[in-house]
Amino acid sequence: MANIRNRKVLVNNGRSTLDRKARKLALDSLEAALEAANPQNFINSRVRLKGEQLTIDGRIFDLDKFNRIFVVGGGKASGGMAEALEAILEDRITNGIVSTPYGSEHYRLKHVTLHLASHPLPDKAGVKGVRLMIDLVTQANKDDLVICLISGGGSSLMPLPRHPISLEDKKTVTKALLESGAGITEINTVRKHISDFKGGWLAKQAHPATVVNLLISDVVGDRIDSIASGPTVPDSSTFQDAIEVLNRYGLWKKTPQSVKHVLLGGKAGKLPETLKPDDEAFTHVHTFIVGNNSAVTLAAYRNLQKAGLNTLLLPSSLEGEAKHVGRKFASFMQETTISEQAMPKPAGLVVGGETTVTVVGEGRGGRNQETALSAALPINGIKGAAIASISTDGLDGPTDAAGALADGSTILHSQELQLDAEELLAQNDSYTVFEKLGDLIFTGPTSTNVNDILVIVMM
Repeated sequence: MANIRNRKVLVNNGRSTLDRKARKLALDSLEAALEAANPQNFINSRVRLKGEQLTIDGRIFDLDKFNRIFVVGGGKASGGMAEALEAILEDRITNGIVSTPYGSEHYRLKHVTLHLASHPLPDKAGVKGVRLMIDLVTQANKDDLVICLISGGGSSLMPLPRHPISLEDKKTVTKALLESGAGITEINTVRKHISDFKGGWLAKQAHPATVVNLLISDVVGDRIDSIASGPTVPDSSTFQDAIEVLNRYGLWKKTPQSVKHVLLGGKAGKLPETLKPDDEAFTHVHTFIVGNNSAVTLAAYRNLQKAGLNTLLLPSSLEGEAKHVGRKFASFMQETTISEQAMPKPAGLVVGGETTVTVVGEGRGGRNQETALSAALPINGIKGAAIASISTDGLDGPTDAAGALADGSTILHSQELQLDAEELLAQNDSYTVFEKLGDLIFTGPTSTNVNDILVIVMM
């Protein structure tokens, strides 16, 4: 189980009994969410084997009808998914490979090779892993089964730039998009159209085998063509859409020529589009979402309910610029303090999803840290109010923290340390504030990713 390594410090940082209680309840709720996000739990709850009958969400696959079973995939959770699947299928697996982030060496796999690569920016190891996957699935025929384990982070971990795009050019575009404030669906629209693997191309390579997709979603709304940029599912976007994303965020002029060449060539019909629903490659493709943000927000919600709080659940509705989102939830906390008619105290709120950050400063921080800090400003002085927000993968933006915790004394405390929280927030430097306060939340990499989760407690 992934847990919060510094929870004792975080609780004791509360300046009053009410603050400490609110902090503890918020952290308890986050830990319940992290337990629910365990990829092995997702697989074991949705995949069953009885004899040779493999059942996934009520759909039965007769393994006696397949000569061989191959397993491929990638993402932050793919190592845990593979470990759980191996425990179910045992020696029935012929061969396999999954690409996971560096630091995932702890998984013990017998039939599936654990291939390590880079995230959030792709590297050569990731390209090598993709080529090995393609070599494997192209061996499959109509009497074989290919099981694809796909989760958040797969876009970076499974790169194969479309010629003549170099890996460096793809990294340049990816970095620019990640810092632009673009949403994950927009980012993946571009990624799919500069790839020979995403946007359904892996399914094309595996055809005519039967393909079973087991997906853990890190996308708000669970759009399957956006999860890891959809290597085995139809894509609804176009080259024109990818160009529009880059223009929307003012990135087109800075885009490498090789990327422009591919996107403009595709728009002109000189290059094949990503695969659409009527492509024969999807004739025998079956897709199942086995885990998502809704499952973990529900676990967090039930934890607060069990603790006796009047709790509201807003699953997968956390979207928009982090600073704006933080202020929005701070308004909820202020209203709950002024009037308890809508939400009587003790109160809790749980919300999931994923915000974005438009980077304009030179500071350090992530979307969850910015959300917490922007909320801390309006709730300054409120007793027994805590807001905690984390990324379920344990890494909030380009930092080593999962997120941060703020309460009604956060701003007062920062002022005592001569920190200008508002100015640091404007410089995208929320990390510095919470580091000095000791209110960063540390879990380490969790080997999963189902978006972010935000918890508010009002005592």
